[in-house]
Amino acid sequence: MSLSMILGCFWVLAAALVAMLPMRRQYAPGIVLLLAAPLLISVIFWEHGVWFGFAALFAFVSMFRNPLRYLWKRLRGEKPEIPR
Repeated sequence: MSLSMILGCFWVLAAALVAMLPMRRQYAPGIVLLLAAPLLISVIFWEHGVWFGFAALFAFVSMFRNPLRYLWKRLRGEKPEIPR
């Protein structure tokens, strides 16, 4: 198993742990995970090919669907509510 896959597994575990935190404590580690994901996914694409890359991308979008929706709405000029 390659380093990128091991790091991907740790990323999934870290994201699951962050999801268990109260909402107000999810922001800082969530942003770090959100920023690290594209780099990790691109390395997985490069080393393992399209199918593993799309699996990693699907996992990322699945786990971060609400923050991605929020960012998408902000980019479109809307003012979505932030959950408490």
